[in-house]
Amino acid sequence: MDIMERIKSTVESAPIVLFMKGTPEYPMCGFSSRTVKALSSVGASFVSINVLEDPEIRANLPRFSNWPTFPQLFIGGELIGGCDITVELQESGDLERIVRDLQKA
Repeated sequence: MDIMERIKSTVESAPIVLFMKGTPEYPMCGFSSRTVKALSSVGASFVSINVLEDPEIRANLPRFSNWPTFPQLFIGGELIGGCDITVELQESGDLERIVRDLQKA
């Protein structure tokens, strides 16, 4: 499977997918850590992909998403953004609403 197809398949494999540096238990950068905390604070269940363990994904995800940095959060197969956007959504209450709506579906 081509790398772009593999990324697309991963993004579509779960309602919430986070491409990050490290793991939720051991984030390897502050931005990834803050994103995990924001998701956890609203009770989100998510799949995480450690881009440090897969150089192909790390190199090609920015081309796939047209987003240059990590972490990258996808909800419902759509790119939401990185750390700052995720934290803003959490602070506004929108992240909790989005997660709640996903769990109802």
